[in-house]
Amino acid sequence: MGITTSQQLQNYFEQFQNAQVTFTRETTKATLLNTKQVFLKCAGSQWPCILYSSSMTSAKVIANVDDSLKGALQKVGNSVQLRYSFLRPEKGIPLSFFVGARVTGFSPYRPENPQLNFLNVEFTQHPPDDLIEILGKLQEAFLNASRRAEYRVLINPDTTKKLGLLPKETGVVVERIPRRCILRDISFSGAKIVIHGVPQFLQNKAAVLRLKFEDPPESIDLMGKIVRFEVIEGRTDISAIAIKFNDDTVPTSYKMRVNSFVRTIRDTTKQQSDDSPESAE
Repeated sequence: MGITTSQQLQNYFEQFQNAQVTFTRETTKATLLNTKQVFLKCAGSQWPCILYSSSMTSAKVIANVDDSLKGALQKVGNSVQLRYSFLRPEKGIPLSFFVGARVTGFSPYRPENPQLNFLNVEFTQHPPDDLIEILGKLQEAFLNASRRAEYRVLINPDTTKKLGLLPKETGVVVERIPRRCILRDISFSGAKIVIHGVPQFLQNKAAVLRLKFEDPPESIDLMGKIVRFEVIEGRTDISAIAIKFNDDTVPTSYKMRVNSFVRTIRDTTKQQSDDSPESAE
């Protein structure tokens, strides 16, 4: 996935420091948030909580605000430490860290349970580099998925390796019928594949492109529609078809994988430019 430099971390913080990420099921899966190991630490004790959203400067959590937590907060002037935890399958142990913060407000989560509250938490220290990297990559992926939706990644042995893609596991389901296919290119918003079948009969059909990745292992379904086709000269049994993904169903983890590749290409191009004889003059 590449190494994030200190300059890139600084860029992430400057660009996205106040942008809130809501931890939906999609973002939780994409970031590998270890939900069972997130908690508030206050006055030497800890209280389990749900991370509802986070930026690089603040967070919102859901917690059971009982008398013991209220007493602890009052004792220390609302100072807390928020523990983050993210799974790291390749390392075998989670990535966990604390961020010093202060509770600035409460609001009811459910009227029928007055003790269950949203807690607004403002950080009192600069966030760890790990949090900046995780949230920065996520926000960058959202931004580029919008700005560079049509950026095409041609599939070849080099790009396959950089994407962590397992091309032999690629398949497509057209009108609920599974088919084998060859991936030609992908983007944030669509893909082009080669498939058996009469292209005229596939036009405007619903399709689900199934991709498998490694590092970490993951299977991703991309729902969309076949929007156009190209006849392959000399072949009547196969054709190239373009699939337009449904924008609102593209998984966050897919956006992050494509964005990671785009960032790697951009950084490599910049490095080559910096190393060229012209740039040294």
